[in-house]
Amino acid sequence: MHLIELFWSFLQVGAFAIGGGYATIPLIKDFIIDKHHWINIGEFSNMITISQMTPGPLAINLATFVGKKTGGFTGSVLATIGCVLTGVLISVAIYKFFNKFKDSESISYMLKGLRSSTTGLIASACSMVVVLAFFRNGDFSQFSYPALILFVICLILLRKFKLNMILIICFAGIVGLFIA
Repeated sequence: MHLIELFWSFLQVGAFAIGGGYATIPLIKDFIIDKHHWINIGEFSNMITISQMTPGPLAINLATFVGKKTGGFTGSVLATIGCVLTGVLISVAIYKFFNKFKDSESISYMLKGLRSSTTGLIASACSMVVVLAFFRNGDFSQFSYPALILFVICLILLRKFKLNMILIICFAGIVGLFIA
Protein backbone atom coordinates (compact mmCIF):
# COMPACT_ATOMS: atom_id res chain seq x y z
CA MET A 1 0.00 0.00 0.00
CA HIS A 2 2.87 2.37 0.82
CA LEU A 3 4.31 2.05 -2.70
CA ILE A 4 0.93 2.88 -4.23
CA GLU A 5 0.70 6.00 -2.01
CA LEU A 6 4.24 6.95 -3.04
CA PHE A 7 3.43 6.58 -6.74
CA TRP A 8 0.10 8.42 -6.36
CA SER A 9 1.68 11.30 -4.41
CA PHE A 10 4.36 11.91 -7.01
CA LEU A 11 1.85 11.46 -9.84
CA GLN A 12 -0.02 14.40 -8.29
CA VAL A 13 3.21 16.37 -7.87
CA GLY A 14 3.96 15.81 -11.56
CA ALA A 15 0.45 16.88 -12.51
CA PHE A 16 0.71 20.17 -10.62
CA ALA A 17 4.41 20.90 -11.17
CA ILE A 18 3.68 24.14 -12.96
CA GLY A 19 6.77 26.32 -13.00
CA GLY A 20 9.48 23.74 -12.62
CA GLY A 21 11.50 22.36 -9.74
CA TYR A 22 11.52 25.24 -7.26
CA ALA A 23 7.80 25.79 -7.70
CA THR A 24 7.15 22.16 -6.74
CA ILE A 25 9.10 22.25 -3.47
CA PRO A 26 6.11 23.40 -1.35
CA LEU A 27 3.89 20.77 -2.99
CA ILE A 28 6.41 17.98 -2.44
CA LYS A 29 6.91 19.12 1.17
CA ASP A 30 3.15 19.00 1.70
CA PHE A 31 2.93 15.39 0.51
CA ILE A 32 6.06 13.85 1.98
CA ILE A 33 6.39 15.70 5.29
CA ASP A 34 3.03 17.18 6.26
CA LYS A 35 0.68 14.51 4.92
CA HIS A 36 2.60 11.21 4.97
CA HIS A 37 5.46 12.00 7.43
CA TRP A 38 7.87 9.94 5.31
CA ILE A 39 10.85 12.16 6.15
CA ASN A 40 11.55 15.10 8.46
CA ILE A 41 12.36 18.71 7.53
CA GLY A 42 16.12 18.20 8.03
CA GLU A 43 16.17 15.24 5.62
CA PHE A 44 14.08 17.27 3.17
CA SER A 45 16.57 20.13 3.33
CA ASN A 46 19.44 17.72 2.65
CA MET A 47 17.56 16.16 -0.26
CA ILE A 48 16.96 19.60 -1.81
CA THR A 49 20.68 20.35 -1.49
CA ILE A 50 21.71 17.05 -3.08
CA SER A 51 19.04 17.41 -5.78
CA GLN A 52 20.46 20.78 -6.75
CA MET A 53 23.96 19.32 -7.10
CA THR A 54 23.01 16.26 -9.13
CA PRO A 55 22.13 16.33 -12.82
CA GLY A 56 18.47 16.41 -13.72
CA PRO A 57 15.34 18.29 -12.74
CA LEU A 58 14.91 19.07 -9.06
CA ALA A 59 11.44 17.50 -8.68
CA ILE A 60 12.53 14.26 -10.33
CA ASN A 61 15.66 14.05 -8.20
CA LEU A 62 13.60 14.66 -5.07
CA ALA A 63 11.12 11.98 -6.15
CA THR A 64 13.95 9.52 -6.66
CA PHE A 65 15.57 10.29 -3.29
CA VAL A 66 12.30 10.19 -1.34
CA GLY A 67 11.26 6.99 -3.13
CA LYS A 68 14.61 5.35 -2.30
CA LYS A 69 14.45 6.41 1.34
CA THR A 70 10.87 5.28 1.86
CA GLY A 71 10.51 2.32 -0.52
CA GLY A 72 13.97 1.21 -1.62
CA PHE A 73 14.78 0.69 -5.28
CA THR A 74 11.14 -0.05 -6.21
CA GLY A 75 10.03 3.09 -4.39
CA SER A 76 12.56 5.23 -6.24
CA VAL A 77 11.43 3.86 -9.61
CA LEU A 78 7.72 4.32 -8.82
CA ALA A 79 8.13 7.83 -7.41
CA THR A 80 10.24 8.90 -10.39
CA ILE A 81 7.80 7.45 -12.93
CA GLY A 82 4.91 9.06 -11.07
CA CYS A 83 6.62 12.44 -11.12
CA VAL A 84 7.45 12.25 -14.83
CA LEU A 85 4.39 10.53 -16.26
CA THR A 86 1.78 13.24 -15.83
CA GLY A 87 4.19 15.95 -16.92
CA VAL A 88 4.89 14.15 -20.19
CA LEU A 89 1.21 13.49 -20.88
CA ILE A 90 0.20 17.05 -19.99
CA SER A 91 3.04 18.50 -22.11
CA VAL A 92 1.94 16.54 -25.16
CA ALA A 93 -1.69 17.61 -24.67
CA ILE A 94 -0.76 21.26 -24.13
CA TYR A 95 1.50 21.25 -27.18
CA LYS A 96 -1.35 20.00 -29.35
CA PHE A 97 -3.79 22.47 -27.78
CA PHE A 98 -1.54 25.52 -28.22
CA ASN A 99 -0.69 24.61 -31.79
CA LYS A 100 -4.40 24.53 -32.56
CA PHE A 101 -5.18 27.85 -30.80
CA LYS A 102 -1.84 29.68 -31.05
CA ASP A 103 -3.38 32.93 -32.34
CA SER A 104 -6.10 33.18 -29.67
CA GLU A 105 -6.04 36.28 -27.47
CA SER A 106 -7.76 34.34 -24.64
CA ILE A 107 -4.95 31.79 -24.63
CA SER A 108 -2.41 34.61 -24.44
CA TYR A 109 -4.15 35.99 -21.32
CA MET A 110 -4.33 32.52 -19.80
CA LEU A 111 -0.56 32.13 -20.21
CA LYS A 112 0.02 35.47 -18.49
CA GLY A 113 -2.06 34.25 -15.55
CA LEU A 114 -0.07 31.03 -15.38
CA ARG A 115 3.19 33.01 -15.38
CA SER A 116 1.95 35.07 -12.43
CA SER A 117 0.99 32.01 -10.40
CA THR A 118 4.30 30.36 -11.22
CA THR A 119 6.16 33.40 -9.94
CA GLY A 120 4.28 33.10 -6.64
CA LEU A 121 5.09 29.39 -6.37
CA ILE A 122 8.78 30.03 -7.02
CA ALA A 123 8.81 32.84 -4.41
CA SER A 124 7.25 30.44 -1.90
CA ALA A 125 9.91 27.82 -2.64
CA CYS A 126 12.70 30.39 -2.34
CA SER A 127 11.44 31.52 1.04
CA MET A 128 11.34 27.88 2.21
CA VAL A 129 14.93 27.28 1.03
CA VAL A 130 16.07 30.48 2.81
CA VAL A 131 14.41 29.37 6.05
CA LEU A 132 15.96 25.91 5.80
CA ALA A 133 19.38 27.39 5.02
CA PHE A 134 19.54 30.00 7.78
CA PHE A 135 17.36 28.50 10.53
CA ARG A 136 18.23 25.05 11.85
CA ASN A 137 15.44 22.62 10.87
CA GLY A 138 13.18 25.58 10.03
CA ASP A 139 13.08 26.71 13.68
CA PHE A 140 13.09 30.54 13.72
CA SER A 141 14.66 30.60 17.19
CA GLN A 142 17.83 28.90 15.89
CA PHE A 143 19.38 31.35 13.41
CA SER A 144 22.70 30.16 11.95
CA TYR A 145 25.19 33.01 11.68
CA PRO A 146 27.85 30.69 10.20
CA ALA A 147 25.40 29.79 7.39
CA LEU A 148 24.81 33.50 6.71
CA ILE A 149 28.55 34.22 6.61
CA LEU A 150 29.15 31.26 4.31
CA PHE A 151 26.33 32.46 2.05
CA VAL A 152 27.83 35.96 1.79
CA ILE A 153 31.32 34.55 1.07
CA CYS A 154 29.96 32.26 -1.66
CA LEU A 155 27.90 35.07 -3.16
CA ILE A 156 31.00 37.29 -3.33
CA LEU A 157 33.09 34.46 -4.84
CA LEU A 158 30.41 33.87 -7.45
CA ARG A 159 29.47 37.46 -8.34
CA LYS A 160 32.62 39.47 -7.81
CA PHE A 161 35.34 36.94 -8.59
CA LYS A 162 33.28 34.88 -11.09
CA LEU A 163 34.56 31.60 -9.66
CA ASN A 164 33.25 28.34 -11.03
CA MET A 165 30.00 27.31 -9.35
CA ILE A 166 31.20 23.74 -8.86
CA LEU A 167 34.24 24.98 -6.94
CA ILE A 168 32.02 27.16 -4.77
CA ILE A 169 29.68 24.22 -4.04
CA CYS A 170 32.66 22.03 -3.08
CA PHE A 171 34.08 24.83 -0.93
CA ALA A 172 30.74 25.35 0.83
CA GLY A 173 30.33 21.61 1.40
CA ILE A 174 33.78 21.31 2.98
CA VAL A 175 33.27 24.39 5.15
CA GLY A 176 29.83 23.06 6.11
CA LEU A 177 31.45 19.95 7.55
CA PHE A 178 33.25 22.11 10.08
CA ILE A 179 30.59 24.69 10.97
CA ALA A 180 27.50 22.46 11.19
